[in-house]
Amino acid sequence: MASVCFYFQVHQPHRLRHYTIFDSGSDYFDAYKNAEICRKVAKKCYLPTNRLLLELIERHAGQFKVAFSITGTALEQFADYAPEVLVGFQRLAATGCVEFLSETYHHSLSFLFSPDEFADQVAAHRKLIRDLFGQTPQVFRNTELIYSNQLAQAVARIGGFKAILAEGADHILGYRSPNYVYKPPEAPGLKLLLKNYRLSDDIAFRFSNRHWSEWPLSVGKFAQWVNAVNGNGYVVNLFVDYETFGEHQWEDTGIFEFLRALPDEILRHPDNGFKTPGEVADAYEAVDAVDVPHLISWADTERDLSAWLGNAMQQNAITELYRMEQAVKQTGDPDILRDWRRLQTSDHFYYMCTKYFADGDVHKYFNPYDTPYDSYINFMNVLDNMRSRCATARPAAPSPARIVETQSPQYPRRRTDTSVTV
Repeated sequence: MASVCFYFQVHQPHRLRHYTIFDSGSDYFDAYKNAEICRKVAKKCYLPTNRLLLELIERHAGQFKVAFSITGTALEQFADYAPEVLVGFQRLAATGCVEFLSETYHHSLSFLFSPDEFADQVAAHRKLIRDLFGQTPQVFRNTELIYSNQLAQAVARIGGFKAILAEGADHILGYRSPNYVYKPPEAPGLKLLLKNYRLSDDIAFRFSNRHWSEWPLSVGKFAQWVNAVNGNGYVVNLFVDYETFGEHQWEDTGIFEFLRALPDEILRHPDNGFKTPGEVADAYEAVDAVDVPHLISWADTERDLSAWLGNAMQQNAITELYRMEQAVKQTGDPDILRDWRRLQTSDHFYYMCTKYFADGDVHKYFNPYDTPYDSYINFMNVLDNMRSRCATARPAAPSPARIVETQSPQYPRRRTDTSVTV
């Protein structure tokens, strides 16, 4: 039996405004640009794809299932700029066929620099998902699918998770297939679900590439590739950015028609079905432990962290940012804490990347800078102002508890009906 496991990543960062060394205000973020991009992507991707998924779930009466990981920064912007998107996700949650995953609230690299901050962001994100969608996430995915043995152990220590997601990179699997369930070494209770990057990238990156030998990709052809897993695995993990539908792959490529027809074609084979990551973890035992002593990700051809930490600018910027942690938290100022956490979003460091690779093309839509050097200078100017705010803020009274909550906008109430079309 081949269980297709769809997981969609949904993220929008708080982009910075142009901030010079002469600026002194604390209004670091470009509300106009963030609203413009959020509404644009909502119109092209989030709203039509949410409607389509709801239609497919209702048509297949519970047989079609998907999962989402939605960052806290994206949910904040939906509440501020596109509340109908958030309502659409709540209607999907109410079907019982959609699972919501856990990650860092701010789509950050905090695991690499601050264990306490990492744990706080995971806790804040879990609470937000529970409040908005009525689910307590039991499957974890780290920012950009960054993973190692050490991450799995940290997630196991936090507790409450049954599985963790990672990239099914060839160099960690060797002869093994990503189409089985594995487990991390020395992380009791956790199962490891690995992305089938070939089939995932066929949809996310190659779908509209006319130079690809398999173009055009028909639903029938893709279903045959899924069917081929039967007898050589039991799960096909399709992990893709949600913006694949309508933004990275435009509507005129046929991507929505492909998605609309896919469940029927997959379910045509009697041994096939759809499961969420949590259901996969419950249904199958781990066949082996996969040792990942070094950090991997789902980014670029190297599957490493060089997209965010590959040059001196990136390393300097993020080191200086996390060096401020104690000073920020000692102020007890929720505005300073909120801004510092928004600066942790991985996109800020991605914009400083000087590499050139085909995978990066999809991100050019959202990069507000002409060069990586402009991004670095702008970020460091903001950081200088943050230092001044910390230095002049009155220190808070000592508290035994760490700050977990993140200031957020007012969210719509959680919905339990699925009948109204957004």
